[in-house]
Amino acid sequence: MSKNIILTNQEIEHKIKRIAFQIYETFVDENEVVLAGIASNGFIFAEKIAKELQSISNLKVSLCEVKINKINPESAIHTSLLKEEYANKGLILVDDVLNSGTTLIYAIRHFLDVPLKKFKTAVLVDRNHKKYPVKADFKGISLSTSLLEHVQVVFEENGTSHAYLS
Repeated sequence: MSKNIILTNQEIEHKIKRIAFQIYETFVDENEVVLAGIASNGFIFAEKIAKELQSISNLKVSLCEVKINKINPESAIHTSLLKEEYANKGLILVDDVLNSGTTLIYAIRHFLDVPLKKFKTAVLVDRNHKKYPVKADFKGISLSTSLLEHVQVVFEENGTSHAYLS
């Protein structure tokens, strides 16, 4: 199978910047937001958005790593922040790719146990193959693919990134 690059490093950087501005516009009345990234690529993506958000706004940005078993999403979800640390704040749940929506919907369910001011979702790639009624409020790209195709986002240690379809 061949790899077809769908997003270059420069395009991903542009998407991160645009999503950061959209988040800032949505949460402009808040003092603080929490970016909850789904481990591992979703958290890396959240870190990149947080860095951009802090450079364009005076919002206090807290990062939260969300660990979910993607094979058995009904099992316990663990977060790097305590519930009290994100309660009554604006929260954005972040992942790299939205495939069927399974991971996102179970992560959303976890955060609904705590009162939040606003709750939004952000993804880099939305594949449009949803099994659940979940949507990305902020997305880098929407991509209609076949179920046999696979989207992979690669965040390199040197800071570069790309996304490809295989």
